[in-house]
Amino acid sequence: MAEKPEERDGVKLTNLDQELFEDAGATKRDLVDYLDAVRDRILPVLHDRPLSVIRLLRGQDKFMQKNLPKYTPDWVPRTKVWADSSHREVTYGLCNDRRTLLWFGNQRAIEYHPALMLADSHHPTHLIMDLDPPEGGAFELAVKAARLVREALAGAGMSGAVKTSGAKGVHVFVPLDGKSDPEQVAAATRAVAARAERLDPELATTAFIRDDRHGKVFLDATRSGGATVVAAYSPRVRPGVPVSFPVAWDELDDIKPSDFTVHTALARLGEKDPWAAEMPAPQSLDEGLIEEGRTIPVARVQAMHEGKRRAKARREAG
Repeated sequence: MAEKPEERDGVKLTNLDQELFEDAGATKRDLVDYLDAVRDRILPVLHDRPLSVIRLLRGQDKFMQKNLPKYTPDWVPRTKVWADSSHREVTYGLCNDRRTLLWFGNQRAIEYHPALMLADSHHPTHLIMDLDPPEGGAFELAVKAARLVREALAGAGMSGAVKTSGAKGVHVFVPLDGKSDPEQVAAATRAVAARAERLDPELATTAFIRDDRHGKVFLDATRSGGATVVAAYSPRVRPGVPVSFPVAWDELDDIKPSDFTVHTALARLGEKDPWAAEMPAPQSLDEGLIEEGRTIPVARVQAMHEGKRRAKARREAG
């Protein structure tokens, strides 16, 4: 006998007792219940931002969905964005309300990756640093690198909030006043990474090419412009379904990413919204950061040229 669909806020919820994926230790019901319970905290993070989601359909590999499928209900808010990479217009969903969030959850959208700019805006709302420890590296290393970033920001008169990535790293978010364009924010991000690296070059590196990192924490300064970063409170497609969880700076030494999952995060939250509580007021970008950043090559472009140079050297060496 087929499972009878449940309904919440006008959204039919189906196959709720299916496991999300192998090693998830959670069902689709667990995902939907978590999203629904955390909605008052995650919806402000997603509101009016073109949304990419990572979905995992039963029996298939995970995939990132940007363009809304044709069967999307008319009531799901949306916006059109021109994608230079694919030379086409992409219709993104805007997850602005409970009904839309439930619909995404029912679509087995597990991860939520909002754009760094609001719909119809060309000004990033945050400067973001992604701290990625080396393969097999301890979370503690990412925490130490985050503190370097905090020190570098403080030197420029700026401050940010921190959260676990939900994977193995840490994200630092610095709220901006909306007056800086993507190029300025990208330049400032490169400068923050460079300054943090100089504080402890044995711990942290800005090397984009993995082989050049030599067991150090990667200060990823590429999260700007058209990039996305997983939202605070978003689940991740990982064993146990951890979530990206905001913490106070002085709590970083006492936690690990696996502490926060779709099963445990709500109890840790209680009635609190630490992402909103810990986020400083919007700030203007330090001009010194922008100018310094403009002297630093764009990591992806530099890595592409370096990769070609190394490939040519290998060919010539036989």
